[in-house]
Amino acid sequence: MSNNSVNRLKKKDYESELANLQIKLVKLQEWIKHSGMKVVVIFEGRDAAGKGGVIKRITEKLNPRVCRVVALPQPTEKEKTQWYFQRYVSHLPAAGEMILLDRSWYNRAGVEKVMGFCSDEEYNEFLRSCPEFERMLKRSGIILVKYWFSVSDDEQEKRFLERINTPMKRWKFSPMDLESRNRWAEYSAAKDAMFAYTDTKQCPWWVVDADNKKKARINCISHLLTQIPYKEIDYPTISLPKVNKEGYVRSPIDNQTFIPDLFSPK
Repeated sequence: MSNNSVNRLKKKDYESELANLQIKLVKLQEWIKHSGMKVVVIFEGRDAAGKGGVIKRITEKLNPRVCRVVALPQPTEKEKTQWYFQRYVSHLPAAGEMILLDRSWYNRAGVEKVMGFCSDEEYNEFLRSCPEFERMLKRSGIILVKYWFSVSDDEQEKRFLERINTPMKRWKFSPMDLESRNRWAEYSAAKDAMFAYTDTKQCPWWVVDADNKKKARINCISHLLTQIPYKEIDYPTISLPKVNKEGYVRSPIDNQTFIPDLFSPK
């Protein structure tokens, strides 16, 4: 995907376009629920590339019972002995659900490969089996969309420094971020190999230029809406009735303690 469609994005224009897209996302959500669709969206990419920001804007106005974010921690000792895809399978959507994977089974092709957390045999088996696994998901009726967020070296450095020096963002920075800088070339090679094996006709990768966060959010959400066919649901007209308080008697012990109003006049 290209940023050419959005040359300059002022804050006002960004907020207006984002609001329009979020309305469409709500319509998509309602159609997924109504039609029983099963949707999986994968978000991968460089550290600090802005995946979390896009996910946040997608889910901001949606029902968490329909659209869920899955961000798995490190595998447990038991999970390490299971079939590699097993712990991800348990999070796949039922009918009427959309799952956003903040990192996914592609950890094996990225961080596990680069950091030596898996053997060469496990890595090679992943590259062989992943395309077939994803074709199985497609054949089962799951809509699978995969995004890779690309960020330049200079922009990543800028965002890492912001994380380090901003108290509200310091929690985002981890020792793995340091390693991602030290092993930039290794991560690049791993990404290229991953694309060579898993960028298939049935399940292609879509690359998001993420140097500009606002453009990346608009471009990614706009593209996502084109990947999932949906229709607008017609809601019935509703007349809100007046509250019926007949028969209610306030209990003498029904006292309520309110928290202090910090904005009330002194």
